[in-house]
Amino acid sequence: MKIAAAQLTCVPADVRANVAQAASLAVRAREEGADLVVFPELALTGYEPGALTADPGLWTAADDPRLDPLRRAGIATAVNVALPTGGPRPAIATLVHDADGAHVTTYAKQHLYRHEQDVFERGEGDGHFELGGIRFSLGICFDNHFPELPGRGAADGCRVHLASSLYGTGDGIHERATVHPGIAREHGLYVVLANHVGPAGPWTGCGRSAVWAPGGALLTEADDRTPSVVTASIATALV
Repeated sequence: MKIAAAQLTCVPADVRANVAQAASLAVRAREEGADLVVFPELALTGYEPGALTADPGLWTAADDPRLDPLRRAGIATAVNVALPTGGPRPAIATLVHDADGAHVTTYAKQHLYRHEQDVFERGEGDGHFELGGIRFSLGICFDNHFPELPGRGAADGCRVHLASSLYGTGDGIHERATVHPGIAREHGLYVVLANHVGPAGPWTGCGRSAVWAPGGALLTEADDRTPSVVTASIATALV
């Protein structure tokens, strides 16, 4: 299986514009032979907590018709959104759809970062799923700083950990480059990081979306400037 990590510069609080960007990147990933593409944290709105608090119309469920261009891209997708919860606050959640556009699973972020605790609902339960004979685990940005989360995935037979994140310039550069190969080394997982590039709410995404092999070797990495996809092949079983 081949997996792509996507990075983009979001249009603040514009779901349709960001879906169009994501769909274009998904098609590019498919044309490069990828079977699955992963997107950054809050890819459909940008990292805009104020706007998400003020406008529930920006929240996106798995069956939202605004997702149709992405679901029709002919590739499995893991896209992170502000998810309706039935209450006054959304969750930060990754929606997984298969290549036919069918909903596979939803995972909501369990470890909210500082100010996020006042804006979003915390998720309950891990996100594990199977596609093409490979089991995957899901983590969202700050989640990945808690080793027990991908550890539970490895214990459940997952081979690949998908990280939808926002790492900015400054401290984020070091965190991006240490947390994810650390997961790969500690738990023997492939790790796929999708990051923002360019303006992202109060931060500037440092890009460099990447894939690490079990053991921590870097397989592929994007630059720090360009909306793009990078792809890597994933072994279907331990060798």
